[in-house]
Amino acid sequence: MAFIYDRCASRSYRQLEMRMTGCDGYADRMGWVPAGRWIDLGEDALTAQRPKFGALLEAMQERAAEREVLCLVHNWGRLSADGPERIAFQTRIVKAGGWSETTFGESDRHGRVLRVGRRP
Repeated sequence: MAFIYDRCASRSYRQLEMRMTGCDGYADRMGWVPAGRWIDLGEDALTAQRPKFGALLEAMQERAAEREVLCLVHNWGRLSADGPERIAFQTRIVKAGGWSETTFGESDRHGRVLRVGRRP
């Protein structure tokens, strides 16, 4: 089950819409059921405490007991442009019971054991 996430601080949503179309298409090609979209906008997109991302984690954790769940993003920059901060976001996803993947096929699915010390 794919939980699609993005963030957009810009007032223009054109690129956001293109990224969402890319995520929808990728999920479809992979055969994943979309759980929904969570998008932090404006100032919320620039902080570490993102309301929509937090809601995504809660929803993901609820479904993780029933089936595999992942957070799908267009690219890693959608979580954060800062490497250590991005890893912190990915760690929160793992703790919620899922993994992260980009529409470019990049995934942290198999690295989850090392990051938080638990088995998938």
